[in-house]
Amino acid sequence: MSHGDYDAFWKDHGSSVVDHVAEYKDVPIYHVTGWYDSWGMQVANLNYVELRKAKKSLQRLIIGPWTHGGQARSFAGEAQFTDDAGLDFNAWRLRWFEHWLKGIDNGIDREAPVRIYVMGGGDAHKTPDGRVFVGGGWRDEREWPLARTRLTPYYLHAGGLLSPDKPGDDPPATYVFDPRNPVPTLGGNVSSQGTLMFQGAADQRCRPDFWLCADSKPLSARNDVLVFQTPPLARDVEVTGRLVVKLWAASNAPDTDFTAKLVDVYPPSADFPAGIDLNVADSIVRARYRSGPGKAELIKPSQPYEFTIEMYPTSLVFQRNHRIRLDISSSSFPRFDVNPNTGEPLNDNRRWRLAENSVYFDSHHLSHILLPMIPSRTATQPDAGR
Repeated sequence: MSHGDYDAFWKDHGSSVVDHVAEYKDVPIYHVTGWYDSWGMQVANLNYVELRKAKKSLQRLIIGPWTHGGQARSFAGEAQFTDDAGLDFNAWRLRWFEHWLKGIDNGIDREAPVRIYVMGGGDAHKTPDGRVFVGGGWRDEREWPLARTRLTPYYLHAGGLLSPDKPGDDPPATYVFDPRNPVPTLGGNVSSQGTLMFQGAADQRCRPDFWLCADSKPLSARNDVLVFQTPPLARDVEVTGRLVVKLWAASNAPDTDFTAKLVDVYPPSADFPAGIDLNVADSIVRARYRSGPGKAELIKPSQPYEFTIEMYPTSLVFQRNHRIRLDISSSSFPRFDVNPNTGEPLNDNRRWRLAENSVYFDSHHLSHILLPMIPSRTATQPDAGR
């Protein structure tokens, strides 16, 4: 936790595949991950992409609606998917090895190179286990990311609007980030959390069994969380691929953090009268590493910078009458260590301070999220699954 710069310490075999691609044997590999897996971005966006480019042997990718190690389950946290979302994982692996190690012609080498589970399309009823039925289905693809993706910027606006229209010239929104009162982590791409964090999808409302929650209010009610959302959608929208936020922001501190969280906002229903704010993906950037992880550089107080925040990838149909929401803040604890805002060495601070953090959304500072929209029939109805 004290070693922040991306150098040889992090580039060894134990931490990085992409820094050692040339050293990997040219053998068939099946890359396995999930939309709520703690390694989803590394497996899909890095390892699979780089090894497929560099090797002649077959490279396959499957991404389910899973948490880390949850390939046999048809749910992730509070989100329930179709029954076929979970694999008979040992039988699935056996078929792969029987072909490549025993020479059995079972057809696995002729299947599509990419298989993804497109979440969404369910009726959002409450299951007997208390989960929300998100639904979804499996789909074969030829590549990752999908070639037909339309990267569509949705811009942040004053008043909390998220829209494909560019903003006007409104002043920035400022909030106070107190590192002694961080935003609690409610679900997400976590694995080795023990009882400290909840894995997978979770309604973004506090409740007693979530650590650090002092009440039952939604996180969107906090003064240190900026909420930007679309009006209710007129049609279903499929978002499949990388999720990148370009955020213009400033701080009166020499160092601070900025977080981004994509949320699927469900309308109220009989089973969920308050609706549901279901987390899709989230991530963070430390201001001192705004130019990349190679070298730290503190920021100048009150000067706006452009920050890049890449979340883990996803595949989800935001259904008609739902809202697409982006939450901006400066902490998510305990998933990410809390920035004391002082600029001291990592994991060795002696002080804490409040930070006044400002988010810009004007014609010169176009803060936005790039949504990887899929313009096809699957934008209205994913396959029912097999």
